[in-house]
Amino acid sequence: MAMSDKIVSPRPTAPALASAQAPWPLADRIRPQVLDDVAGQEHLLGPDGALRRMIATGSLSSLIFWGPPGTGKTSVARLLADETNLAFVQISAIFSGVADLKKVFEEARATRRMGQGTLLFVDEIHRFNRAQQDSFLPVMEDGTVTLIGATTENPSFELNAALLSRARVMTFRSLDPDAIGHLLVRAEQLEGRDLPLDADAREALIIMADGDGRAALTLAEDVWKAIPADQILTVAQLAEIVQRRAPLYDKAQEGHYNLISALHKSVRGSDPDAALYYLARMLDAGENPLFIARRVVRMAVEDIGLADPQALVIANAAKDAYDFLGSPEGELALAQAVVYVASAPKSNALYKAWKSAQDLAKKRGSLMPPKTILNAPTRLMKDEGYGQGYRYDHDQPDAFSGQNYWPEAIGRQVFYEPVERGFEREIRKRLDYWAKLRKERGQ
Repeated sequence: MAMSDKIVSPRPTAPALASAQAPWPLADRIRPQVLDDVAGQEHLLGPDGALRRMIATGSLSSLIFWGPPGTGKTSVARLLADETNLAFVQISAIFSGVADLKKVFEEARATRRMGQGTLLFVDEIHRFNRAQQDSFLPVMEDGTVTLIGATTENPSFELNAALLSRARVMTFRSLDPDAIGHLLVRAEQLEGRDLPLDADAREALIIMADGDGRAALTLAEDVWKAIPADQILTVAQLAEIVQRRAPLYDKAQEGHYNLISALHKSVRGSDPDAALYYLARMLDAGENPLFIARRVVRMAVEDIGLADPQALVIANAAKDAYDFLGSPEGELALAQAVVYVASAPKSNALYKAWKSAQDLAKKRGSLMPPKTILNAPTRLMKDEGYGQGYRYDHDQPDAFSGQNYWPEAIGRQVFYEPVERGFEREIRKRLDYWAKLRKERGQ
């Protein structure tokens, strides 16, 4: 791939495109020109946002932008380059290899010799293999490039630890309905005409976009291309034109929240038939199946926990199966998971234990653990008593030393109280056994 294919030049003006008769998608024409124009992401770009603070201090570091498609990752990267006077270079991990990276790095070194740094934006950075990711490390460390990598996948699993240690992760969130609505207003201002939608159809289009700003603008463009100016579309007509199932929820999305609440409570109440009914209603209403899958995973950990550890495995497998099969085949995997979690033994013991541990950590989170369980990598730490008296549990009778692991100022606490249901009954037996050994050994 030639360098000219990778380095992003300034976007052409409307007259230039018109003269060339080249298509210019609405989503690109409406790209924000300043950070204040970015829809959503107030947690990053608001007055107290992390990116705003970086710009204010002039200390832009290498970053990983993690978030769903259409949330502004590319636009924000380009605008950060403008704000910090860096040359903006964009490549895609899908189309680039090690040879392409070497050319980019050489160009960045030449740019630096001329007195300007380079912001290298790498789309889909998780697609690079380990060796390709490692190639960024030297140029990040010596300042040849400021790297911004964009990914829709969890960086903790998809990116090398060495790369992550040199970059801060910034999480981009799906756009809420207000942010999508703001984008549509800007599109109407740019086009000089209103979307030919009635109020319900406009709300339906916002829901169809599912938090993806690019998708919302593409849907709007499809509507303008297909409909004469004097026609106003209803929800049903909109769904027919854009070939997406129209959501059946009311405008305030009350139905959305009511149905997910009904599904969750049916699962918690161990009624698989009611749970299937609400699942079917949500899918029929056009709900995002992956949203449902995420909620089922939450049910598995909140309402079942260790009473049936397999519930979390089943819920995650259903999410992956839907990702693999799509709709409608993948919907059966969601139904299987819903029935499993609804029929599983219930326990919120883990949920309550975690809340209690969080509360104590916030109140007493600065206390030092006992020195006996701390490592002593230096001579000074050994002299200070680190690691002295530690008993390796595998060398003890029953592989259990019973020693104290709590800060002395707190003493032993009990957060987790297993219930007498499902697998937690077995966990209770184990905990009782260890408590008995601890008492016998005077611990």
